[in-house]
Amino acid sequence: MNFEIIHKDGNARLGQITTQRGVINTPAFMPVGTNAAVKAMGPEEMKGLGADIILSNTYHLFLRPGHKVIKEVGGLHKFMNWDGPILTDSGGFQVFSLSPLRNIKNEGVEFRSHIDGSLHFLTPELVMEIQGSLGSDIAMIFDECTPYPATKEYALNSLKLTSKWAKRCLDARNEAQALFGIVQGGMYKDLRKQSADELIAMDFDGYALGGLSVGEPKELMYEMINYSTSLLPEQKPHYLMGIGDLMDVLEAVATGIDMFDCVMPTRNARNGTLFTSRGRVSIKREEFKKDSSPLDPDCDCYTCRNYSKSYLRHLYMSKEILSMRLHTTHNLHFFMEFFRKMREAIGNEEFEKFRKEWTPVLQKNFN
Repeated sequence: MNFEIIHKDGNARLGQITTQRGVINTPAFMPVGTNAAVKAMGPEEMKGLGADIILSNTYHLFLRPGHKVIKEVGGLHKFMNWDGPILTDSGGFQVFSLSPLRNIKNEGVEFRSHIDGSLHFLTPELVMEIQGSLGSDIAMIFDECTPYPATKEYALNSLKLTSKWAKRCLDARNEAQALFGIVQGGMYKDLRKQSADELIAMDFDGYALGGLSVGEPKELMYEMINYSTSLLPEQKPHYLMGIGDLMDVLEAVATGIDMFDCVMPTRNARNGTLFTSRGRVSIKREEFKKDSSPLDPDCDCYTCRNYSKSYLRHLYMSKEILSMRLHTTHNLHFFMEFFRKMREAIGNEEFEKFRKEWTPVLQKNFN
């Protein structure tokens, strides 16, 4: 993997990550394909929307169908018919957020599956084996996601465990994969610095910020992002995990973040919430029953070119599968276009202008 910063506008970075399966233009949004599929979308559609990379989930694919199954059928790319780059997260956050039982030990984490209650034990070595079997282009270390609120003692112990596991992941890494470290430390700046320093000494291919957007106030999250990003090596990719609110994206890009992922556009689409240039639309509202206008007159996605709000509402109220597909197409197009225009603005040294123009639009969508 190679990362090149093409241009900077303040701390905002226009860049390219080059992998053996293609180039990722940054700042990049990674649509989430948790179970080896972006919900309601095919790989050709994702390419058409401008996705350079997709994120898949180690935890979910380990539980179903199993990493050994995917390896036997030729790896994750062949399995899901996606020939572009894939990033797999390590499963640390899913163990933290989904497991009804979680027992953290020095060796790893014992947990019960959210699917059938079966007992499993994930170690850093097993996490690297799983990601190696999947064959992703970028793998993540196994980390312990610090909750909010957390005492400083808990955050420190969590940080130490993450650093130990990071070293074990590094020792067990798959040479064909890039490997990113994950900075923890909760909401304590000195611990964030300690975590970053320990991981930087291990020389990972990229660095992610974890343990954010876990319930803390926005201003505190922004403070931690800004401080933590300033600690990371300039010439390595910076990844903010699990953040998708585009107001948050603007804040993070301004500090030097390059990569994002979130289920927000796809999950909201399935729930009938759509992001537009005029503000958020809840398509189930009665006012759209006879509305023959497009969802967003300023959007050129397939949904907006071909269907009215009246029809989209009808599909949603009727629980038609097409509703999920058309809504997801639109929301992902909205996100991908936002990132494309943001990259263009950084290249033209107009990021602050872009930020000011988009802020009122995003306030209508995300507040």
